[in-house]
Amino acid sequence: MKSLKKVKLLFLFTIVAAMLLTACSSSGSNKESAKDGKVTLRFATWDVGDDIKLQQKLIDQFNAENPDIKVDLEAYGGEYDTKITAGIGAKDAPDIMYMWNYPQYKDALEPLDSYIKDRGEEYKKNFYETLWNYNSVDGKVFGLPVGYTTHVVYYNKDLFDQKGIEYPKAGWTWEDLQETAKKLTDKDKKITGFAFPGKPDPYDFEMYLWSNGTSYVDSKGNLKGNLNSPKSIQTFEMFQNMLKDGIAITTEGSGDTEMKSGRVGMFINGAWYLSAFKEAGINYGVVELPAFGNNKSASIISSSGIAMSKDSKHKEAAFKFMEFWTGEQANKERISFELPVLKSVVESEKLQEDPIKKVFYTMLEQSDGHTPTSFITDDWSQLSENLSLVFEQIFNPSTRVDPKKVLNDAVK
Repeated sequence: MKSLKKVKLLFLFTIVAAMLLTACSSSGSNKESAKDGKVTLRFATWDVGDDIKLQQKLIDQFNAENPDIKVDLEAYGGEYDTKITAGIGAKDAPDIMYMWNYPQYKDALEPLDSYIKDRGEEYKKNFYETLWNYNSVDGKVFGLPVGYTTHVVYYNKDLFDQKGIEYPKAGWTWEDLQETAKKLTDKDKKITGFAFPGKPDPYDFEMYLWSNGTSYVDSKGNLKGNLNSPKSIQTFEMFQNMLKDGIAITTEGSGDTEMKSGRVGMFINGAWYLSAFKEAGINYGVVELPAFGNNKSASIISSSGIAMSKDSKHKEAAFKFMEFWTGEQANKERISFELPVLKSVVESEKLQEDPIKKVFYTMLEQSDGHTPTSFITDDWSQLSENLSLVFEQIFNPSTRVDPKKVLNDAVK
């Protein structure tokens, strides 16, 4: 028994000694950190290639201007969501991270309302109001806007010129688009007026319902009476009828490939094609989305932001970097591949005078007040899958089921 007691005492002594050593080591580390006065922040990005070079350049500048903070860039690329999810699960998330899917990650993010309020009313007002809706969930702001794109109609000027058709103008309607598509369509030359994806992204397609005064769900997430409302049915019927009438085609992509080859006159998408079309020498223009009657057209927003981990141990320093990353200089540095989110930059760079870029800002301003269903429903991933099946039945040439039937079945 005495021997056993000695073993237990020795074991306890060993544990206590280890704890003391750990405490001393931790204390020494804290003193060292306090001595050099520097905190390290991890910043995760989903970008790749040349974008990473620009981001590192900006980070180097921030580090040089803030000797008490060191920001380390972590480029996750195509594995972004996987690595972010794993980091959050392991309580090892980056302090700051690029973000778009706030409904999925909100519980792991720090609400930013108090930080924004401390910066004053003018600070928040300098961002376009529409973008706050895409960086917030349940009335709380979880991200600062970094970049965005709305959707617009791209049109091939050469095809319009060949047919002597006037270019589309702001304020046009879906009836105007259909009439224009009919004039552009030339079966002998295998040219079609309009193209849209055969399998549309459900997130994107909702903007057409908004423009017609409806949506997938109401504010409480109810599908019935919304997805199958008369205006929703009308919207789906319109797209299907354009296919039946031969003035539109469905594509595997968005329609950009067909437009480049001169086979399509118009398609709808975001700002991602501006550089590609310019480099390819495509003679194109853009115009705001058509309206349904007297309604104002609205666009879905593809928005990127940066968020803060709620587990970050250096939140004030993290927000300081977030301010820098979304500030005027950084907005201007990224202007070649990202539309600025600050009104002051849009004004100073005269982007409202740019015949192409101003259209994206017009759509941004008139799309305020619409909330994507992905921010409302609790299970967007499942609903998105179901909607993909709906699109397949309505737009697939081998089926083309009556939209009213498909939509009524979908809400049951």
